[in-house]
Amino acid sequence: MGLHHFLLILHLLGAAVWVGGHLVLAIGILPEVLRKHDVAGLLNFERKYEPIGMPALIVQVITGVWMALQFGIGPNRWFHFADPLERAVSAKLLLLLITVGFALSARFFVIPKLRPQTLPLMAFHVISVTTLGVLMLIVGSLFRLGGMG
Repeated sequence: MGLHHFLLILHLLGAAVWVGGHLVLAIGILPEVLRKHDVAGLLNFERKYEPIGMPALIVQVITGVWMALQFGIGPNRWFHFADPLERAVSAKLLLLLITVGFALSARFFVIPKLRPQTLPLMAFHVISVTTLGVLMLIVGSLFRLGGMG
C-alpha cells in the first residue's frame, strides 16, 4: 500500500465518522429533539459526538490537503478552477470553509444560547452541515473519475 492509498483510507474513515455522525443526528435524533423541544437530548449527543467528530474533520483536512499536494494542486492553484482536479479541490475547500462557518456559528453563538425556542436555528445548522458533508463526499468521489469535468 502506497502513501496515497493510506491517506485515502484515513480520509474515508474521517468522512465516515463526520458524515455518518451528522446523518445520525439529522435523521435519527433531530426530529425527536424538535418534537419534544429536548435541548438536553441535543446537547447530550453533541457532547458525545464532538470528541470524535472534530478529530475526524481534522484528519480529513490534513489528508485532503496532503492528497491535493500529491496531485500537484498546491495553494497557488486553489480556487483557479482551471482543470477538473483544481475544480474538485477548490469545491471541497469552499464546502469546507462554509462548514467551518456553520460550526463556528453553532459553537459560539447558537449552542451557548440554546433553548427550546432556538432549536429551529440549531436544526438549520445541523441540516446545513450534514448537507455540506454529503456534498463533500460526492465531490470527493469525483476524484476517482478525474475531477469535476
